[in-house]
Amino acid sequence: MTAAPNSSLRERKKRRTRQALIDTALELFTRRGFGGVTLDELCEEVEVSKRTFFRTFTSKEDVAMAPDQDLWRAFLEELETADPGTLPVVELGRDALLAALERMDDEGWARRMLLSRRLAERTPSMGAHGLQFCEATTQEALEILHRRFGLGGPGDLRPRLAVDMLIAAFRGALASWVARADEAGRTEPPTAEELAARLREAVAALPGSLALTTSR
Repeated sequence: MTAAPNSSLRERKKRRTRQALIDTALELFTRRGFGGVTLDELCEEVEVSKRTFFRTFTSKEDVAMAPDQDLWRAFLEELETADPGTLPVVELGRDALLAALERMDDEGWARRMLLSRRLAERTPSMGAHGLQFCEATTQEALEILHRRFGLGGPGDLRPRLAVDMLIAAFRGALASWVARADEAGRTEPPTAEELAARLREAVAALPGSLALTTSR
C-alpha cells in the first residue's frame, strides 16, 4: 500500500537533485568558467556524491547542456504521438518542437537555456558534446518517422534532409534569440514564447531559402 507513495517521493527527490545540479552548474560555470569548476566542487556545492551525479549525467558537458537536451527529448516524445495529417515533414517536426517548447513551462527554463548557450559558444567540449547529441536525436527522429509513417528507406535522403532543415531552423532561431537577449538596454530575460515565435519565422523562411539563387 505504501510502495507507490514511496516511489513518487523518490522520483520527486531525484528531480529536485537533478534540477539543483543543473542550476548550480550553470551558475558556477558562468561565474568561474567551465574549466574553472571541477566535478568535485560542483558535487560539494549541491551536497551530493559523484556517484549520485553519474546516476543522472555523464559529464560536466552533459549537465551544462541539460536545458537544450530536455527540449529535444520532449520533441521526440511529441513526434512519437503526433498526428501527421497532410503536413509536410518539416512542418510536422515544427509542430512537435513547438509543443515541446510549450512543455518547458518552468519559468526558469529560458534563463537556463540562455546560460547554457552562452557557455557553449566559448566551450569547445560542449560543442562536441552537442554534435553527438544532435546526431543521436536525428537518428531517433528518423526511426520514429520510418516506424510510424513509413518514411525513408535505403537511398532515400528526404527524411534526413527534412530533419536537418528543422534543426537548422531551430539553431537560427536560437542564435537570434540569444542575440536579442544580449542587446544593450534589455532588462527582461527572454522567454520560451519568444523562442517559439522565432522558430516559426525560421521554418517559414525555409522555402524561400531553398529557392535563393546567386543571380541578380
